[in-house]
Amino acid sequence: MSKLVTIYGGSGFAGRYIARRLAKDGWRVRVAVRSPNEAMFVKPYGAVGQVEPVFCNIRDDNSVRSVMHGADAVVNCVGVLDEIGKNTFEAVQTDGAERIARIAASMGVDNMVQLSAIGADEKSVSKYSRTKAAGEAGILAHMPNAMILRPSIIFGDEDSFFNRFAGMSRFGPVLPIIGANTKFQPVYVDDVAAAAVVGVQGKAQGVYELGGPHVQTMRELMNEMLLIIRRRRLVLNIPFPAARVMAFGFKVGRTLSLGFVRGPVTADQVKNLMIDNVVSEGAQGFRALGITPTAIEAVLPDYLWRFRPSGQYDAIKESAKNLKP
Repeated sequence: MSKLVTIYGGSGFAGRYIARRLAKDGWRVRVAVRSPNEAMFVKPYGAVGQVEPVFCNIRDDNSVRSVMHGADAVVNCVGVLDEIGKNTFEAVQTDGAERIARIAASMGVDNMVQLSAIGADEKSVSKYSRTKAAGEAGILAHMPNAMILRPSIIFGDEDSFFNRFAGMSRFGPVLPIIGANTKFQPVYVDDVAAAAVVGVQGKAQGVYELGGPHVQTMRELMNEMLLIIRRRRLVLNIPFPAARVMAFGFKVGRTLSLGFVRGPVTADQVKNLMIDNVVSEGAQGFRALGITPTAIEAVLPDYLWRFRPSGQYDAIKESAKNLKP
């Protein structure tokens, strides 16, 4: 019988790519999510019954345990960029991660992979980064042979980074950004999935920082994106003091609306944007795993074309201009 892996958050951005790769490798995949009915798209990743979405709440021991029975490996992809209700940073990224590892250890699961983030640091000014680091510590206390993956900004078809800013570029001559000079090392989502598969197979353990082949500032990334979607926009940097004031205003609006109105940025996200998001010098990365990372220019045109002025017909129009009358 083929081996079984439980992927917590397996229908999310990175999780679905990990699920697809493992299904192709012959694993039975249990996709543990809060809304299984919204994760049915993962079923065709494998043969009938090979990939199954199931309900799980990682804030509850019994729920986590119920979807782990019989698993040979577990992957945790659950994380939040903003706190909503009971899904606080501590509840999800610290307690939830530790809970999965503790139960995995008690059930004799062989391997665990945790999707963390570059910048995870118990001393960080960002609550997001501190709770990521605390989650890593909790995992390693129970599963010392676990693999911890710390990717930089992840890009791919369903990303919330390039898609978001490309969408914003359609509504005016100015593209506002925060942290124009902050450095990033964007990493392709399927490369992250390939790294996770190595950990699921038990071929690697420890902490790996994952970044693409190029380091670029936020402004450089936006300019490259604009070139790909063929739009001319002024990339306007919002100074950090102004961004903090904006974030406070959005927080007030959210409180007054009882959470129904959510701003585009939070104070904690502003803190994160003040810190470079690149692979640390001397850190283990893709090379140690035998993976060659993919550059953004090889992937962005494949999914950002829809943000071009004429969408799929933009290239045809450009070609038509070269025709002789």
